[in-house]
Amino acid sequence: MNTILQDDRRFGVLMVDPADGKVAKVGCCAEILQCERLPDDRLMVRTLGQQRFRILDYVREKPYYVGLVEWIDDEPSSQDLSGLAIQVDQMLRDVVKLSAKLMGQTVDLPDDIPTNPLDLSYWVASNLYGVAPEQQALLELQNTMARLEREVEILGSTRNHLAARTALKDALN
Repeated sequence: MNTILQDDRRFGVLMVDPADGKVAKVGCCAEILQCERLPDDRLMVRTLGQQRFRILDYVREKPYYVGLVEWIDDEPSSQDLSGLAIQVDQMLRDVVKLSAKLMGQTVDLPDDIPTNPLDLSYWVASNLYGVAPEQQALLELQNTMARLEREVEILGSTRNHLAARTALKDALN
């Protein structure tokens, strides 16, 4: 981390499958926005994900991995994805509302959720907690429409599950 902090504050993040230890081939460049060293020498860092990359080869493995990468962009699309983005945004809001009701808490979404379909697709993918393999699959998609469509499936399934649990909770109370 000291090397990263002294340089451009950017590093690559790759998912490691906990079951077999296999490292994903596609990851994301992260930039350190804020760093605080704790008394026990641990670091609290806040990062921002940036450009996606694919590992072509590792050039060094110790003391940390250094790899040769290619940057990945989404395929250009001539389709209007605004309707699909609106659908994802609404489903996200439904999931948050149902989650809050189920937990009996107030949960507010940030005011700065992207409206641009590409940015929204990445924002939603990065905020799907507890489903790392699904996040990895979304990260690897190079088509914004496909990513948004998959997010509609995920959010729709989650919404239906939460709605059923909420109805059951309401019926039992």
